[in-house]
Amino acid sequence: MNQDVLADLSSRLPGLRLLTDPGDLEHYGRDWTRRWAPAPLAIALPVSIEEVQGIVHWANERNVALVPSGGRTGLSGGAVAAQGELVVSLARMNQVLDFNAVDRTLTVQPGIALEAVHGAAREHGLIYPVDFAARGSCSIGGNIATNAGGIRVIRYGNTREWIAGLKVVAGNGELLDLNRGLIKNSSGYDLRQLMIGSEGTLGIVVEATLRLTDPPPASQVMLLALPDMDALMQVFALFRSRLSLQAFEFFTDIALKHVLAHGAQRAIDGDHPYYVVTEFDAVDERVQDIALEVFEQGVEQGWISDGVMAQSEAQAAALWRLREGITESLASHKPYKNDISVRIGAVPDFLQDIQSLLAREYPHIDVVWFGHIGDGNLHINVLKPASLSDADFIAQCEHVTKLLAQALQRHGGSISAEHGIGLVKRAYLESTRSAAEIALMRGVKATFDPNGILNPGKVFA
Repeated sequence: MNQDVLADLSSRLPGLRLLTDPGDLEHYGRDWTRRWAPAPLAIALPVSIEEVQGIVHWANERNVALVPSGGRTGLSGGAVAAQGELVVSLARMNQVLDFNAVDRTLTVQPGIALEAVHGAAREHGLIYPVDFAARGSCSIGGNIATNAGGIRVIRYGNTREWIAGLKVVAGNGELLDLNRGLIKNSSGYDLRQLMIGSEGTLGIVVEATLRLTDPPPASQVMLLALPDMDALMQVFALFRSRLSLQAFEFFTDIALKHVLAHGAQRAIDGDHPYYVVTEFDAVDERVQDIALEVFEQGVEQGWISDGVMAQSEAQAAALWRLREGITESLASHKPYKNDISVRIGAVPDFLQDIQSLLAREYPHIDVVWFGHIGDGNLHINVLKPASLSDADFIAQCEHVTKLLAQALQRHGGSISAEHGIGLVKRAYLESTRSAAEIALMRGVKATFDPNGILNPGKVFA
Protein backbone atom coordinates (compact mmCIF):
# COMPACT_ATOMS: atom_id res chain seq x y z
CA MET A 1 0.00 0.00 0.00
CA ASN A 2 2.78 2.44 0.91
CA GLN A 3 4.55 1.69 -2.35
CA ASP A 4 1.40 2.49 -4.32
CA VAL A 5 0.99 5.80 -2.48
CA LEU A 6 4.61 6.79 -3.12
CA ALA A 7 4.42 5.65 -6.74
CA ASP A 8 1.45 7.97 -7.19
CA LEU A 9 3.46 10.88 -5.72
CA SER A 10 6.41 10.09 -7.99
CA SER A 11 4.18 9.95 -11.06
CA ARG A 12 2.70 13.36 -10.24
CA LEU A 13 6.06 14.96 -9.45
CA PRO A 14 8.59 12.97 -11.49
CA GLY A 15 11.50 15.22 -10.52
CA LEU A 16 10.86 14.99 -6.75
CA ARG A 17 13.59 13.26 -4.78
CA LEU A 18 12.21 10.63 -2.39
CA LEU A 19 14.24 8.72 0.21
CA THR A 20 13.11 5.42 1.71
CA ASP A 21 16.39 3.92 2.97
CA PRO A 22 16.05 2.97 6.68
CA GLY A 23 19.03 5.15 7.61
CA ASP A 24 17.45 8.16 5.91
CA LEU A 25 14.09 7.50 7.57
CA GLU A 26 15.76 7.49 10.98
CA HIS A 27 17.90 10.56 10.24
CA TYR A 28 15.10 12.76 8.93
CA GLY A 29 12.34 11.36 11.12
CA ARG A 30 13.53 12.75 14.44
CA ASP A 31 14.80 15.93 16.06
CA TRP A 32 17.09 16.52 19.03
CA THR A 33 14.58 15.15 21.55
CA ARG A 34 15.48 11.53 20.65
CA ARG A 35 12.43 10.33 22.60
CA TRP A 36 10.31 8.89 19.79
CA ALA A 37 11.30 6.12 17.42
CA PRO A 38 11.18 7.66 13.93
CA ALA A 39 8.81 5.88 11.52
CA PRO A 40 8.12 8.12 8.52
CA LEU A 41 6.56 6.90 5.29
CA ALA A 42 9.38 8.47 3.28
CA ILE A 43 11.42 11.64 2.97
CA ALA A 44 10.54 14.15 0.25
CA LEU A 45 13.17 16.76 -0.69
CA PRO A 46 11.50 19.37 -2.90
CA VAL A 47 13.55 22.02 -4.70
CA SER A 48 10.77 24.45 -5.61
CA ILE A 49 7.58 26.05 -4.38
CA GLU A 50 5.69 24.16 -7.08
CA GLU A 51 6.95 20.83 -5.75
CA VAL A 52 5.90 21.76 -2.20
CA GLN A 53 2.44 22.69 -3.48
CA GLY A 54 2.25 19.42 -5.42
CA ILE A 55 3.14 17.45 -2.28
CA VAL A 56 0.45 19.21 -0.25
CA HIS A 57 -2.23 18.68 -2.93
CA TRP A 58 -1.28 15.00 -3.14
CA ALA A 59 -1.31 14.62 0.65
CA ASN A 60 -4.83 16.05 0.86
CA GLU A 61 -6.11 13.66 -1.79
CA ARG A 62 -4.35 10.65 -0.29
CA ASN A 63 -4.95 11.66 3.35
CA VAL A 64 -1.24 11.47 4.15
CA ALA A 65 0.12 13.52 7.06
CA LEU A 66 3.11 15.78 6.41
CA VAL A 67 5.90 16.81 8.79
CA PRO A 68 7.81 19.91 7.59
CA SER A 69 11.49 19.55 8.37
CA GLY A 70 14.41 21.98 8.59
CA GLY A 71 17.60 21.44 10.56
CA ARG A 72 15.70 19.34 13.15
CA THR A 73 17.56 21.00 16.02
CA GLY A 74 14.30 21.46 17.94
CA LEU A 75 13.89 20.22 21.48
CA SER A 76 10.11 19.77 21.65
CA GLY A 77 9.45 17.00 19.15
CA GLY A 78 8.03 19.41 16.59
CA ALA A 79 9.84 17.73 13.67
CA VAL A 80 9.31 14.12 14.75
CA ALA A 81 7.67 11.73 12.27
CA ALA A 82 6.71 8.64 14.24
CA GLN A 83 3.29 7.74 12.77
CA GLY A 84 3.93 7.06 9.10
CA GLU A 85 4.01 10.70 7.99
CA LEU A 86 5.80 11.96 4.89
CA VAL A 87 8.68 14.19 5.99
CA VAL A 88 8.95 17.27 3.78
CA SER A 89 12.58 18.28 4.18
CA LEU A 90 13.41 21.77 2.92
CA ALA A 91 17.15 20.99 3.01
CA ARG A 92 17.55 21.41 -0.77
CA MET A 93 15.74 24.77 -0.78
CA ASN A 94 18.72 26.54 0.76
CA GLN A 95 19.62 29.49 -1.45
CA VAL A 96 19.82 33.25 -1.08
CA LEU A 97 17.36 34.57 -3.66
CA ASP A 98 17.76 38.33 -3.45
CA PHE A 99 19.37 41.23 -1.59
CA ASN A 100 17.69 44.64 -1.69
CA ALA A 101 20.08 47.41 -0.66
CA VAL A 102 17.37 50.06 -0.38
CA ASP A 103 15.01 47.99 1.75
CA ARG A 104 17.95 46.29 3.48
CA THR A 105 16.34 42.88 3.13
CA LEU A 106 17.61 39.43 2.26
CA THR A 107 15.22 36.97 0.63
CA VAL A 108 16.09 33.32 1.24
CA GLN A 109 14.72 29.83 0.91
CA PRO A 110 13.69 28.09 4.14
CA GLY A 111 16.40 25.43 4.23
CA ILE A 112 19.30 27.85 4.45
CA ALA A 113 21.30 27.59 7.68
CA LEU A 114 21.25 30.55 10.05
CA GLU A 115 25.05 30.77 9.84
CA ALA A 116 24.84 31.11 6.04
CA VAL A 117 22.35 33.95 6.47
CA HIS A 118 24.81 35.68 8.81
CA GLY A 119 27.52 35.31 6.19
CA ALA A 120 25.33 36.63 3.38
CA ALA A 121 24.36 39.69 5.43
CA ARG A 122 28.00 40.42 6.28
CA GLU A 123 28.88 40.47 2.58
CA HIS A 124 26.70 43.59 2.33
CA GLY A 125 28.04 45.22 5.49
CA LEU A 126 24.91 44.37 7.48
CA ILE A 127 23.79 41.74 9.99
CA TYR A 128 20.83 39.47 10.58
CA PRO A 129 20.86 39.78 14.37
CA VAL A 130 19.05 36.63 15.54
CA ASP A 131 21.74 34.30 16.86
CA PHE A 132 22.23 31.17 18.96
CA ALA A 133 24.63 28.28 19.39
CA ALA A 134 22.95 25.99 16.81
CA ARG A 135 23.53 28.58 14.06
CA GLY A 136 25.50 26.12 11.93
CA SER A 137 22.81 23.43 11.80
CA CYS A 138 19.43 25.11 12.34
CA SER A 139 17.50 26.47 9.34
CA ILE A 140 15.67 29.74 8.82
CA GLY A 141 12.42 27.88 8.19
CA GLY A 142 12.72 26.15 11.56
CA ASN A 143 13.63 29.44 13.26
CA ILE A 144 10.46 30.98 11.84
CA ALA A 145 8.35 27.97 12.79
CA THR A 146 9.34 28.34 16.45
CA ASN A 147 9.91 32.13 16.60
CA ALA A 148 13.43 31.38 17.79
CA GLY A 149 15.12 33.82 20.16
CA GLY A 150 18.67 33.16 21.27
CA ILE A 151 21.40 35.06 23.02
CA ARG A 152 20.70 38.62 21.79
CA VAL A 153 16.98 38.95 22.36
CA ILE A 154 17.69 41.60 24.98
CA ARG A 155 18.92 43.87 22.17
CA TYR A 156 17.16 42.66 19.04
CA GLY A 157 14.08 40.67 20.02
CA ASN A 158 12.90 37.33 18.61
CA THR A 159 12.74 36.10 15.02
CA ARG A 160 9.33 37.66 14.38
CA GLU A 161 10.80 41.19 14.61
CA TRP A 162 13.02 40.43 11.60
CA ILE A 163 10.60 38.83 9.14
CA ALA A 164 9.52 41.35 6.51
CA GLY A 165 7.58 38.88 4.39
CA LEU A 166 6.79 35.21 3.97
CA LYS A 167 5.64 32.90 1.24
CA VAL A 168 3.79 29.96 2.75
CA VAL A 169 2.05 26.93 1.27
CA ALA A 170 -1.08 26.52 3.40
CA GLY A 171 -2.60 23.16 4.30
CA ASN A 172 -4.91 23.30 1.28
CA GLY A 173 -1.97 23.80 -1.09
CA GLU A 174 -2.59 27.47 -1.74
CA LEU A 175 0.45 29.77 -1.91
CA LEU A 176 0.16 32.78 0.39
CA ASP A 177 2.37 35.85 -0.14
CA LEU A 178 2.27 37.53 3.27
CA ASN A 179 3.16 41.21 3.85
CA ARG A 180 5.52 41.41 0.83
CA GLY A 181 8.24 43.26 2.73
CA LEU A 182 6.11 46.23 3.75
CA ILE A 183 7.08 48.24 6.83
CA LYS A 184 3.60 49.67 7.29
CA ASN A 185 0.62 47.51 6.40
CA SER A 186 -2.62 47.91 8.30
CA SER A 187 -4.82 46.22 5.70
CA GLY A 188 -6.43 43.61 7.92
CA TYR A 189 -4.97 40.70 9.83
CA ASP A 190 -1.22 40.11 9.71
CA LEU A 191 -1.16 36.45 8.71
CA ARG A 192 2.63 36.59 8.48
CA GLN A 193 2.83 36.92 12.26
CA LEU A 194 0.33 34.11 12.68
CA MET A 195 2.58 31.78 10.71
CA ILE A 196 5.64 32.69 12.79
CA GLY A 197 5.73 30.30 15.75
CA SER A 198 3.03 28.00 14.33
CA GLU A 199 5.42 25.00 14.17
CA GLY A 200 4.43 23.94 10.65
CA THR A 201 0.82 23.25 11.67
CA LEU A 202 -0.73 25.95 9.46
CA GLY A 203 1.55 26.05 6.44
CA ILE A 204 5.01 25.31 5.08
CA VAL A 205 7.34 28.29 4.79
CA VAL A 206 8.85 28.26 1.29
CA GLU A 207 10.45 31.72 1.17
CA ALA A 208 11.33 34.40 3.72
CA THR A 209 12.31 38.03 3.36
CA LEU A 210 14.51 38.98 6.32
CA ARG A 211 15.18 42.45 7.62
CA LEU A 212 18.83 43.33 8.10
CA THR A 213 20.40 46.03 10.25
CA ASP A 214 23.70 47.78 10.94
CA PRO A 215 26.39 45.85 12.77
CA PRO A 216 26.49 46.69 16.47
CA PRO A 217 29.22 48.99 17.76
CA ALA A 218 32.42 47.57 19.18
CA SER A 219 31.66 45.52 22.24
CA GLN A 220 33.25 44.16 25.40
CA VAL A 221 32.67 40.79 27.04
CA MET A 222 32.85 40.05 30.78
CA LEU A 223 32.50 36.85 32.78
CA LEU A 224 31.17 37.32 36.31
CA ALA A 225 31.03 34.87 39.21
CA LEU A 226 28.07 35.30 41.57
CA PRO A 227 27.58 33.99 45.10
CA ASP A 228 23.88 33.07 44.85
CA MET A 229 20.83 33.15 42.61
CA ASP A 230 19.40 36.26 44.31
CA ALA A 231 22.35 38.24 42.95
CA LEU A 232 21.43 37.49 39.34
CA MET A 233 18.74 40.12 38.99
CA GLN A 234 20.64 42.63 41.14
CA VAL A 235 23.63 42.39 38.83
CA PHE A 236 21.44 42.53 35.73
CA ALA A 237 19.72 45.71 36.94
CA LEU A 238 23.06 47.25 37.91
CA PHE A 239 24.73 46.57 34.55
CA ARG A 240 21.67 47.59 32.55
CA SER A 241 21.48 50.92 34.38
CA ARG A 242 24.97 51.98 33.28
CA LEU A 243 25.77 50.00 30.12
CA SER A 244 24.07 49.29 26.80
CA LEU A 245 23.72 45.52 26.95
CA GLN A 246 23.81 43.26 23.92
CA ALA A 247 23.53 40.02 25.91
CA PHE A 248 23.25 38.87 29.52
CA GLU A 249 23.49 35.09 29.92
CA PHE A 250 23.79 33.00 33.07
CA PHE A 251 24.75 29.41 33.87
CA THR A 252 25.46 27.34 36.97
CA ASP A 253 28.55 25.65 38.38
CA ILE A 254 27.20 22.29 37.19
CA ALA A 255 26.93 23.64 33.66
CA LEU A 256 30.50 24.94 33.91
CA LYS A 257 31.72 21.53 35.03
CA HIS A 258 30.30 19.87 31.94
CA VAL A 259 31.50 22.45 29.45
CA LEU A 260 35.02 22.38 30.93
CA ALA A 261 35.04 18.60 30.62
CA HIS A 262 34.06 19.10 26.98
CA GLY A 263 37.20 21.12 26.24
CA ALA A 264 36.50 24.72 27.27
CA GLN A 265 39.07 26.59 29.38
CA ARG A 266 38.43 27.85 32.91
CA ALA A 267 38.55 31.65 33.09
CA ILE A 268 37.96 32.32 36.81
CA ASP A 269 39.71 30.44 39.62
CA GLY A 270 37.76 28.82 42.40
CA ASP A 271 34.27 27.39 42.63
CA HIS A 272 31.24 29.65 42.38
CA PRO A 273 27.58 28.62 42.17
CA TYR A 274 26.52 31.01 39.38
CA TYR A 275 28.13 32.74 36.42
CA VAL A 276 27.14 35.44 33.94
CA VAL A 277 28.50 36.20 30.47
CA THR A 278 27.56 39.72 29.47
CA GLU A 279 28.36 41.70 26.33
CA PHE A 280 27.87 45.45 26.02
CA ASP A 281 28.61 48.32 23.66
CA ALA A 282 32.14 49.67 24.15
CA VAL A 283 32.66 52.49 21.67
CA ASP A 284 35.55 54.03 23.61
CA GLU A 285 37.75 53.56 26.68
CA ARG A 286 35.33 55.55 28.82
CA VAL A 287 32.83 52.67 28.59
CA GLN A 288 35.44 50.23 29.82
CA ASP A 289 36.06 52.48 32.81
CA ILE A 290 32.31 52.55 33.52
CA ALA A 291 32.18 48.76 33.29
CA LEU A 292 34.95 48.47 35.87
CA GLU A 293 33.12 50.91 38.14
CA VAL A 294 29.94 48.86 37.83
CA PHE A 295 31.87 45.67 38.53
CA GLU A 296 33.44 47.16 41.66
CA GLN A 297 30.04 48.37 42.85
CA GLY A 298 28.69 44.85 42.46
CA VAL A 299 31.60 43.47 44.46
CA GLU A 300 31.03 46.02 47.23
CA GLN A 301 27.35 45.05 47.40
CA GLY A 302 28.28 41.39 47.71
CA TRP A 303 26.56 40.53 44.41
CA ILE A 304 29.74 39.65 42.49
CA SER A 305 32.46 37.33 43.78
CA ASP A 306 34.94 37.58 40.91
CA GLY A 307 35.16 38.44 37.24
CA VAL A 308 37.28 38.84 34.15
CA MET A 309 37.09 41.19 31.18
CA ALA A 310 38.14 39.92 27.76
CA GLN A 311 41.37 41.46 26.51
CA SER A 312 41.11 40.20 22.93
CA GLU A 313 38.64 38.77 20.44
CA ALA A 314 40.04 35.32 21.11
CA GLN A 315 39.46 35.66 24.84
CA ALA A 316 35.95 37.01 24.24
CA ALA A 317 35.22 33.92 22.13
CA ALA A 318 36.62 31.70 24.89
CA LEU A 319 34.36 33.34 27.46
CA TRP A 320 31.34 32.89 25.20
CA ARG A 321 32.21 29.24 24.72
CA LEU A 322 31.59 28.68 28.43
CA ARG A 323 27.93 29.55 27.76
CA GLU A 324 27.41 28.45 24.17
CA GLY A 325 29.13 25.09 24.61
CA ILE A 326 26.75 23.89 27.33
CA THR A 327 24.12 22.22 25.15
CA GLU A 328 26.68 20.22 23.19
CA SER A 329 28.48 19.20 26.39
CA LEU A 330 25.25 17.75 27.81
CA ALA A 331 24.14 15.81 24.74
CA SER A 332 25.64 12.48 25.80
CA HIS A 333 23.73 12.61 29.10
CA LYS A 334 20.30 12.43 27.43
CA PRO A 335 19.00 15.53 29.19
CA TYR A 336 15.31 16.21 29.68
CA LYS A 337 14.88 19.86 28.79
CA ASN A 338 12.51 22.57 29.99
CA ASP A 339 12.49 25.87 28.10
CA ILE A 340 10.44 28.35 30.11
CA SER A 341 9.90 32.07 30.52
CA VAL A 342 8.37 34.66 32.81
CA ARG A 343 8.31 38.44 32.77
CA ILE A 344 11.68 39.88 33.71
CA GLY A 345 10.10 41.53 36.75
CA ALA A 346 8.73 38.16 37.90
CA VAL A 347 12.08 36.35 37.65
CA PRO A 348 13.22 36.76 41.31
CA ASP A 349 10.03 35.32 42.85
CA PHE A 350 9.81 32.63 40.21
CA LEU A 351 13.43 31.56 40.74
CA GLN A 352 12.84 31.13 44.45
CA ASP A 353 9.73 29.08 43.74
CA ILE A 354 11.27 26.64 41.27
CA GLN A 355 14.65 26.43 42.98
CA SER A 356 12.98 24.77 45.96
CA LEU A 357 10.76 22.69 43.64
CA LEU A 358 13.68 21.24 41.69
CA ALA A 359 15.79 20.63 44.80
CA ARG A 360 12.90 18.71 46.34
CA GLU A 361 11.94 16.67 43.28
CA TYR A 362 15.45 15.91 41.96
CA PRO A 363 17.48 15.32 45.17
CA HIS A 364 19.97 12.92 43.56
CA ILE A 365 19.88 14.09 39.93
CA ASP A 366 22.06 16.75 38.32
CA VAL A 367 20.01 19.73 37.12
CA VAL A 368 21.81 22.15 34.82
CA TRP A 369 20.47 25.70 34.61
CA PHE A 370 21.36 28.29 32.03
CA GLY A 371 19.56 30.90 30.01
CA HIS A 372 18.79 34.38 28.86
CA ILE A 373 18.13 36.10 32.17
CA GLY A 374 17.77 39.46 30.43
CA ASP A 375 14.55 38.36 28.72
CA GLY A 376 13.19 36.03 31.41
CA ASN A 377 14.03 32.80 29.56
CA LEU A 378 15.47 29.88 31.55
CA HIS A 379 16.67 26.49 30.29
CA ILE A 380 16.49 23.62 32.76
CA ASN A 381 18.36 20.45 31.78
CA VAL A 382 17.80 17.33 33.88
CA LEU A 383 20.55 14.74 33.35
CA LYS A 384 19.54 11.08 33.31
CA PRO A 385 21.35 8.95 35.91
CA ALA A 386 22.77 5.69 34.60
CA SER A 387 20.76 3.81 37.24
CA LEU A 388 17.40 4.94 35.81
CA SER A 389 15.79 3.45 32.73
CA ASP A 390 14.72 5.85 30.00
CA ALA A 391 11.05 5.20 30.78
CA ASP A 392 11.41 5.79 34.52
CA PHE A 393 13.47 8.92 33.94
CA ILE A 394 10.93 10.40 31.53
CA ALA A 395 8.07 9.55 33.91
CA GLN A 396 9.80 11.35 36.79
CA CYS A 397 10.58 14.36 34.63
CA GLU A 398 7.01 14.55 33.32
CA HIS A 399 5.75 14.61 36.91
CA VAL A 400 8.07 17.51 37.72
CA THR A 401 7.17 19.33 34.50
CA LYS A 402 3.51 19.21 35.54
CA LEU A 403 4.46 20.91 38.82
CA LEU A 404 6.64 23.37 36.92
CA ALA A 405 3.74 24.22 34.60
CA GLN A 406 1.60 24.96 37.66
CA ALA A 407 4.30 27.27 39.01
CA LEU A 408 4.51 29.03 35.64
CA GLN A 409 0.77 29.53 35.66
CA ARG A 410 0.97 31.14 39.10
CA HIS A 411 3.67 33.52 37.88
CA GLY A 412 2.07 34.25 34.50
CA GLY A 413 4.82 32.49 32.56
CA SER A 414 5.11 30.21 29.52
CA ILE A 415 5.97 26.52 29.28
CA SER A 416 7.77 27.26 26.00
CA ALA A 417 9.94 30.34 25.58
CA GLU A 418 11.56 29.62 22.22
CA HIS A 419 11.48 25.91 21.32
CA GLY A 420 7.78 25.52 20.59
CA ILE A 421 5.20 23.09 22.00
CA GLY A 422 5.62 20.14 19.62
CA LEU A 423 4.89 16.76 21.17
CA VAL A 424 6.79 17.32 24.40
CA LYS A 425 4.78 20.18 25.87
CA ARG A 426 1.29 19.84 24.41
CA ALA A 427 -0.05 18.39 27.68
CA TYR A 428 0.94 21.64 29.41
CA LEU A 429 -0.43 24.12 26.88
CA GLU A 430 -3.32 24.95 29.21
CA SER A 431 -0.86 26.33 31.77
CA THR A 432 0.00 29.09 29.29
CA ARG A 433 -3.15 29.49 27.19
CA SER A 434 -6.77 29.79 28.30
CA ALA A 435 -9.47 27.39 27.10
CA ALA A 436 -10.88 30.19 24.95
CA GLU A 437 -7.49 30.81 23.33
CA ILE A 438 -6.95 27.12 22.61
CA ALA A 439 -10.41 26.85 21.04
CA LEU A 440 -9.58 29.77 18.75
CA MET A 441 -6.23 28.20 17.88
CA ARG A 442 -7.99 25.00 16.88
CA GLY A 443 -10.32 27.04 14.70
CA VAL A 444 -7.36 28.73 13.01
CA LYS A 445 -5.78 25.32 12.41
CA ALA A 446 -8.99 24.05 10.78
CA THR A 447 -9.14 27.10 8.51
CA PHE A 448 -5.58 26.87 7.19
CA ASP A 449 -5.36 23.06 7.23
CA PRO A 450 -8.93 21.76 6.76
CA ASN A 451 -7.94 18.12 6.42
CA GLY A 452 -5.45 18.20 9.30
CA ILE A 453 -2.49 16.97 7.26
CA LEU A 454 0.15 19.43 8.51
CA ASN A 455 2.18 18.21 11.50
CA PRO A 456 -0.77 16.52 13.21
CA GLY A 457 -0.46 15.89 16.95
CA LYS A 458 1.89 18.85 17.44
CA VAL A 459 0.91 21.82 19.67
CA PHE A 460 -2.35 20.12 20.63
CA ALA A 461 -3.57 16.56 20.17
